[in-house]
Amino acid sequence: MRDERLSRIITRIQARARGQLMRLEFKKIVERRDALLVIQWNLRAFMGVKNWPWMKLYFKIKPLLKSAETEKEMQQNMKEEYGRLKDALEKSESRRKELEEKMVSMLQEKNDLQLQVQAEQDNLNDAEERCDQLIKNKIQLEAKVKELTERLEDEEEMNAELTAKKRKLEDECSELKKDIDDLELSLAKVEKEKHATENKVKNLTEEMAGLDETIAKLTKEKKALQESHQQTLDDLQAEEDKVNTLTKGKVKLEQQVDDLEGSLEQEKKIRMDLERAKRKLEGDLKLTQENIMDLENDKQQLEEKLKKKEFEIHQQNSRIEDEQALALQLQKKLKELQARIEELEEELEAERAARAKVEKQRAEVSRELEELSERLEEAGGTTAMQLELNKKREAEFLKLRRDLEEATLQHEATAAALRKKHADSVAELGEQIDSLQRVKQKLEKEKSELKLELDDLSANVEQLIKSKVAMEKVSRSMEDQAAEHLAKLEETQRVLNDANTQRAKLQTENG
Repeated sequence: MRDERLSRIITRIQARARGQLMRLEFKKIVERRDALLVIQWNLRAFMGVKNWPWMKLYFKIKPLLKSAETEKEMQQNMKEEYGRLKDALEKSESRRKELEEKMVSMLQEKNDLQLQVQAEQDNLNDAEERCDQLIKNKIQLEAKVKELTERLEDEEEMNAELTAKKRKLEDECSELKKDIDDLELSLAKVEKEKHATENKVKNLTEEMAGLDETIAKLTKEKKALQESHQQTLDDLQAEEDKVNTLTKGKVKLEQQVDDLEGSLEQEKKIRMDLERAKRKLEGDLKLTQENIMDLENDKQQLEEKLKKKEFEIHQQNSRIEDEQALALQLQKKLKELQARIEELEEELEAERAARAKVEKQRAEVSRELEELSERLEEAGGTTAMQLELNKKREAEFLKLRRDLEEATLQHEATAAALRKKHADSVAELGEQIDSLQRVKQKLEKEKSELKLELDDLSANVEQLIKSKVAMEKVSRSMEDQAAEHLAKLEETQRVLNDANTQRAKLQTENG
């Protein structure tokens, strides 16, 4: 909005300036037209009186009124003026060629800037594609992290199940210990019964002599008790073996649980590392996006500056076209002045010839006047009519002389106006050339600033590429860590499966 407003304001200022220049030019054209009308009127008046006898006589006498030095000075001034105009035209032509060459170089620089901006646009597109690839990699890593998190949760659930199973096995071990204690109590009871039986046997042995049937019966009971005792000892040994096996399984399970807890701690640590790496990647991605936004802003600013430069170059082209038109007008004016100078030279030649002729006629008139004087002296005086005729001729001669002087003054004024106009045109052309020189310096300065901005933009792009390479390294490192983590999870799963198999085996044996 601000640039559009400034553009409209500048356009209006330029329109007013061009309008003022055109009004001044129109005023000059009107003045030239009036001068041409005055010159034409004077020429018509001159053409109307040049064939009068008294005017012819005045033309014959006029060269006598001015000296030859004045004519030579006038001719020399005209030649000098012609030389100055010719030099000014050559300078203007050389300046025009120089401006055209500068314009070509500026157009070349503009094309170079456009190529640089296009290259920066390509680099920016590459950076955007790389950023999109980084975003995709981030999404993939987030998916992997989510998957690993889910696996970790599954591992935690399995660990909880193993803990519950461990507690259950501990309860079963406690129950087995209670059973062993009961068996030991039963064994102690049996031992007591054995001792009691042995005592009874001793008592009965003492009574054997009289009680054979009782001895046989007691012998059978003894054998039965021995067999029962042996069976009890065998059962006790089997229970002790089972207790030893369960104790070994318990120790192994406790070791596996400790290993699983260590693996779980390591997995939690890896998960925290992955979270930190994820946050770091998100921060790097945010910085990359901010850098891309800055590059977009720089690109937009460069495009706006390029548009302004194109607009200024267009204005410069318009000015150069105006200068070329002005140079053509100056050439046309110089041609007109050359034609006028040639006409004046022809008139001078004609005046010289007329002066020679007038010199000759003056001699004849002098001779005639002398003859008339002699005749008048001989006649004894002049008549009143002759005196009146002479006065009338003298008055007409004076009038013609005044008219000729006025025409000469008008001619000199016209020549002075033409010289002044030419000087004004040359001065105006010099001012325009100075203005173009200032505009050129300003454009060169802005071009240098644009080059510096392009260098900064290239450095930012290089920094972005380095950041992208570093992020790719981090991404590959995280992928390696994720693969290692996955292998560890598979190993943990295998260990858990082995533990489940052993637990099922123990349950089968206990069942």
